[in-house]
Amino acid sequence: MPFRFGVITLTESPQAFLRARIRMPDGSESEGAAAELLAPKWFDKNPALSNADNYDQLRASVSAARERYLSHGAITAWAHSSPAKGLVENYGPALIDRAVLDALCRGLGISFFEAIQKNVVGAGAFEGIDLPAFFATLKPADRIAARHTVGLVDPITAADQKERVNDGLPETLEEVIARYGHRYFKLKVGGDVRADIERLAAIAAVLDRITAPYYVSLDGNEQYDDMDGVAELWRRMKADARLNRLVASILFLEQPVKRQKALERRIEGIEKPVIIDESDDSLDAFPRAKALGYAGVSSKTCKGLYKSLINRARCKAWGEGYFMSGEDLTIQPGLALQQDLALVSLLGLTHLERNGHHYVNGMAGLPEGEQGAFLAAHPDLYERSHGAVRVAIRAGMISTSSLGCIGYASGAMPDWSAMRRMKWASVS
Repeated sequence: MPFRFGVITLTESPQAFLRARIRMPDGSESEGAAAELLAPKWFDKNPALSNADNYDQLRASVSAARERYLSHGAITAWAHSSPAKGLVENYGPALIDRAVLDALCRGLGISFFEAIQKNVVGAGAFEGIDLPAFFATLKPADRIAARHTVGLVDPITAADQKERVNDGLPETLEEVIARYGHRYFKLKVGGDVRADIERLAAIAAVLDRITAPYYVSLDGNEQYDDMDGVAELWRRMKADARLNRLVASILFLEQPVKRQKALERRIEGIEKPVIIDESDDSLDAFPRAKALGYAGVSSKTCKGLYKSLINRARCKAWGEGYFMSGEDLTIQPGLALQQDLALVSLLGLTHLERNGHHYVNGMAGLPEGEQGAFLAAHPDLYERSHGAVRVAIRAGMISTSSLGCIGYASGAMPDWSAMRRMKWASVS
């Protein structure tokens, strides 16, 4: 199914898989892996760049990070990580960090959770925060609520559909709720106040049928030029009786203003917390946003797992009112999904955006043997239905109990023989 967010309607994209081999102090070697979609028009939304250009940017980021990592001496996993300025620039290090940590966990015979809790990665104090002491307090949950994303072209009811996929899986928002029992939702807005109000009213008409409480986040994907436009949207939402329950159910607004302007002025005229996502392009972005009235920041493994851990520690140190959200629509089942789930579980988040699998029919594009291996290793997380292995969402929840296995949250590996080797892009 197509998915529209921000400036693009996504219908296909390659996924990068990376393997890292490390040598331990005793001379033994271990291999780990990680994966991440090369999502176009999110890391860099320059309309002059094609999707292929965006893919090459991210390939180049991995290539550059690879060279930097190989030039390092014998140091800790934490010290290998070198956050840069820019979402594109951080893509490569973020991917390699996870593969290196996976290798370290497998070499030591421990889980990702143990590696962080016991600070095997080698973190020290940061901004006056005792990170090892903070890590020791983290406890993963055995399940988490899935926040279902409603894209800008997603059908709300059957009347909205021009044509159906007809594979037996839910396609409309109505069908999704009936099948999976979601109570958390992420609604995309497109930057046109009038159109956004009508779209939200149509969504509210469906969500309001849920008898239990439901919860909503709004994602602007940088579609508003400035905070004045967002404040106008908020005023119109509060004034529209059709949106009364939806407005009361909103938890936060996510990055409504373009990154070029988002951190230019204080937030005003919005009575719900606002968080940064695309503006989180460097290690100092969250503190800069905090000074302007932002209350939170998203966790995404594509921005760096260590950055997420640092930002979570900041929230704890700063006190009540500061929080992290779990985001990442495009993340795919397998390594990418499991490593991100394990991270947000350890961070203590209770719900997260999680339905990239919805638009691509689960693992349907993967070899049968690979699908079976992940299902066997993580029978709580996946199910086989409608001809493919897919994420199992029951009563709106995803089970994460099997992610405490040896390694970084995966008891299975991809079928490397079925992949095509990525061509390294030149680094400019």
